[in-house]
Amino acid sequence: MEEYKYNFEKLEIWNLAIDLSVDIYKITTKFPEEEKYGIISQLRRASSSISANIAEGSTRLSDKDKGRFIQIAFGSTIEVLNFLILSARLDYISNEELEYYRINISKLSNKINSYYKFVVN
Repeated sequence: MEEYKYNFEKLEIWNLAIDLSVDIYKITTKFPEEEKYGIISQLRRASSSISANIAEGSTRLSDKDKGRFIQIAFGSTIEVLNFLILSARLDYISNEELEYYRINISKLSNKINSYYKFVVN
């Protein structure tokens, strides 16, 4: 049995977000060097923002405040998809890789939306 230090580590959406971020960090190592401060940076920042906002939101006392951080996490999820679509159009990732991420991002964004509704209602 795993031991958790903080409650956010038990959240499925946080774990899915961390997994996505790890995948993004790995796949962007294949991108051209000239994208280091461009798409690579944007993808890594946006993907790590998802789990960071879920974690930070979990510490807030009011449901409204928690919900605000969850909304930011959702926005970052869509931002990641945007940059992945751009990456595919630039041939940095394959259409198959893009489809893999679309499926995972759809699953994550749906779960984030469900969690938001749970928190604010």
